[in-house]
Amino acid sequence: MASVQESVDVDVPIRVAYDQWTQFESFPQFMGGVERITQIDETRTHWVTNIDGVKREFDAEITEQHPEERVAWTSTGGDAKHAGVVTFHRLADDKTRVMIQIDWEPHGIVEKAGAVLGFDDRQVKADAKRFKEFIESRGTETGAWRGDVPRPDQQ
Repeated sequence: MASVQESVDVDVPIRVAYDQWTQFESFPQFMGGVERITQIDETRTHWVTNIDGVKREFDAEITEQHPEERVAWTSTGGDAKHAGVVTFHRLADDKTRVMIQIDWEPHGIVEKAGAVLGFDDRQVKADAKRFKEFIESRGTETGAWRGDVPRPDQQ
């Protein structure tokens, strides 16, 4: 299992950063390799990615969502196994730290080599930088979905 962690400070209020991050269908605008995300319902998304010619389709389920705090997910189908969490930390009224942690299982020699050589780390770092540029250039989120998915121990 490979893992990457990255953080980025964005010059927007925590609500704006969180609301934009939950606009999953906008991810292709700042995430390299993400071709399309479709929100199926309140907790499920369908992803289509193409990273260095390796195309993947999979579903992901939001396992935890607490507005302005965190969003966690895990893949549920398709040919990619991964999970992650993004947390939001208020630094000031107009500054937020976005912390990203993603764990995945690389397949094949190319993906395994990429993980060992740090290509995945660089991709997530570049995506975080593009998220910062995307949200700061807009000054506001493209929409808001503030769903609150209960933790498994609360169901």
